[in-house]
Amino acid sequence: MKTALVTGANKSIGFEITKQLAQKGIYVYLGSRNLENGIEAVNKLKTEGINNVEAIQLDVTNDESVKEARIMIGEKTKSLDILINNAGIYGGYPQAALDATVEQFKATYDANVYGVVRVTQAFIDLLKKSSEPRIVNVSSSQGSITLHSDPSYKYYDYKGAVYLSSKAALNMYTVVLAYELKDTNFKVNAVCPGYTKTDFNGHRGPGTVEDAGKRIVKYALIDKEGPTGKFFSEENNPETGEIPW
Repeated sequence: MKTALVTGANKSIGFEITKQLAQKGIYVYLGSRNLENGIEAVNKLKTEGINNVEAIQLDVTNDESVKEARIMIGEKTKSLDILINNAGIYGGYPQAALDATVEQFKATYDANVYGVVRVTQAFIDLLKKSSEPRIVNVSSSQGSITLHSDPSYKYYDYKGAVYLSSKAALNMYTVVLAYELKDTNFKVNAVCPGYTKTDFNGHRGPGTVEDAGKRIVKYALIDKEGPTGKFFSEENNPETGEIPW
């Protein structure tokens, strides 16, 4: 049975990703900053007949929490096939370039960028033991510098210096990580789930968590001929999915 770790998985898109992976027969470690919330999420899945899920306390902004999660999962499995770096925050308001505080930037980058670095580096040894390791960094089309430089982009006026720049930084980390692993069996991609109705945006998004989950899971399960080092947003490009950095 393949194994997967999903961060920020106790609710919203992360929960849906976990559910869909588990439904495909993958054993999923459900990462949750608050363990009680994680256990509650697992119990909810069990009521739906999904039993191949286990809650793991994992705060991506805390070095010790990440290390302890790595030790715990390492005691349960010899390899990890899929890592989905989903945990993230919006960063609060204001988000204007001249008004957002340095503290906002620090907190947002700690979760959206440094958290991905912490988790990826901590679990890379287990991933290397998989025959088909996959890493999906949950990004946002809002992190595309190309799109946000184009006045015709449908979200052009939805600017936010803190969140957008954190996703742009995550995207560059994805590019470099994919490059460093290009001569291996790894597939590393950044994927936007789309503007989804969740707690994250005050339930303003038009998309469903089911569709968002499918978009992420698709790239977690690509075969050896699949892409790596790419940026996908099916909301913005329904044909091929790929969008510019």
